Amino acid sequence: MLEEGAKAPDFKLPADDGSEVKLSKLKGQPIVIYFYPKDDTSGCTREAKDFSDLAPAFTKAGAAVYGISPDSVKSHDKFRCKHDLTVRLLSDEEKEVATAYGVWVEKSMYGKKYMGVERSTFLIDAKGKLAKVWRKVSVPGHAEEVLAAVKALKT
Repeated sequence: MLEEGAKAPDFKLPADDGSEVKLSKLKGQPIVIYFYPKDDTSGCTREAKDFSDLAPAFTKAGAAVYGISPDSVKSHDKFRCKHDLTVRLLSDEEKEVATAYGVWVEKSMYGKKYMGVERSTFLIDAKGKLAKVWRKVSVPGHAEEVLAAVKALKT
């Protein structure tokens, strides 16, 4: 399991706008990556809207925010347009990045076990190290907490 202070695993994933995002090319600024289970579900929509609402504050603090789920680029594009999201959404259909970050896990619902994304957020500092890790995230107030952590990096 990734711990704070560890080097963030590099990745290259397609984004909702058709571009590709490579983590190692983003060094020099704080990066927030949040993993979420599925586009257009209640908790995931709330989380994406919260990060989008705070996007200007993250930008002012010098950070970029990316949401990652196993959904397709097409699904991300529809989700982003439907809810006027401003954060970039990255597609991890093969779950390789989710696995590298330890968030592709066995889950249980109503006694049934299945594999899925554990809602988690990683704050990566300008040098590519994990500055803060949030696992099993509860959505209300989370984006604000992450923003406070980004601002604290500067102090």
